Amino acid sequence: MSQTAIRRYTGLFGLVASILIVVQVPLYFIYETPPDWDVLTRSLLGITGCTVYVVHFLGLGELIRHVGPSYRWLAGVVQSAGLLWVAMVFVPQSMEVGAAITVGHDIDTTTEGPFAGAQYLMQGAVSRLLMGLFLIALGIAVSRLGLLPRWVARSAHVLAAINLAFLPAVYFGDDAADFYSAQGWGTTASMGALWSVWTLAVSISLLRSARRAADPAHDRGPAVAAGAIGSPAS
Repeated sequence: MSQTAIRRYTGLFGLVASILIVVQVPLYFIYETPPDWDVLTRSLLGITGCTVYVVHFLGLGELIRHVGPSYRWLAGVVQSAGLLWVAMVFVPQSMEVGAAITVGHDIDTTTEGPFAGAQYLMQGAVSRLLMGLFLIALGIAVSRLGLLPRWVARSAHVLAAINLAFLPAVYFGDDAADFYSAQGWGTTASMGALWSVWTLAVSISLLRSARRAADPAHDRGPAVAAGAIGSPAS
């Protein structure tokens, strides 16, 4: 597959996934005690968006290998961290749906029900670690290879630092109304919203770069592509 096609499909799938997650996040805030339809809808949006992210993460790894064959190991880290994050999201989403279906009345499935406590690390610290690993690896690849604009690398490292800053939140209880707690709205929903907005911007940048990569000079080899695409600052 040509570099142009890799960029186009990676950007397209990232765009779709980001939009689905952006739509999902507000559904966590519109009800204090969400009705079942809200829990089911936001979970379906979440697992669909994460499934689409699978293609996006694999595409990013393939792009790194295409531009810099010597960075195959780093491409593997990007793909593995992204795929593990997707798997980690699937589990608590399934727990929320299970609680909504089996409990006979409306509950806040993020903090109540038989599976609530098991979600805390998965939606909080574990997700923050995996996301941080992905962002650090991608930021290094972008800064070394110039496969995307420089702002992508810089913002990836900033966002990774923000994710890692939420790790100690596990010591501050589980009140979802608190910004900084194991299950707080800052640790979980806000980080999901920030992540989806960032991936939306990166996906748009990938689609724009696909048009530049359509120049035949970009597909003559990884070295040519890296030099040509690394020059734009935005």
